[in-house]
Amino acid sequence: MIIYDLLQLILGVAWMIMIAHIIMSWLISFQVLNTQQPFVWQLWTGLNRLLEPVYAPIRRVLPDTRPLDLAPLVAFIGLIALRSIILPAIFGLRY
Repeated sequence: MIIYDLLQLILGVAWMIMIAHIIMSWLISFQVLNTQQPFVWQLWTGLNRLLEPVYAPIRRVLPDTRPLDLAPLVAFIGLIALRSIILPAIFGLRY
C-alpha cells in the first residue's frame, strides 16, 4: 500500500503541475498574463522545461494541428487514466 500511495502522490503532483501549465497557457493566449514580466517568464519556461519531455513524444505521434496543441490534452487524459483506472487495477483496488 505504501508504494500505491507514493505513486498516487507523485501522479497528484504531476496533475497539479499540468493544470497550472494549461491554465497559464490560456492566460497567456488571452493576454491576461504578459510574458515580458520576469516572474511570469520564469514560471512559464520552468513549466515548459518540466513538461516538454512528456509532451514531445506525444507531439511526434499526433497529427500537426498548428494553432492548437493537443499534446497537453492527451497527456492529461493519460494521467487521469493512469491515476484512476490503471494504477488501482495493478494493485487490485476498487474505488
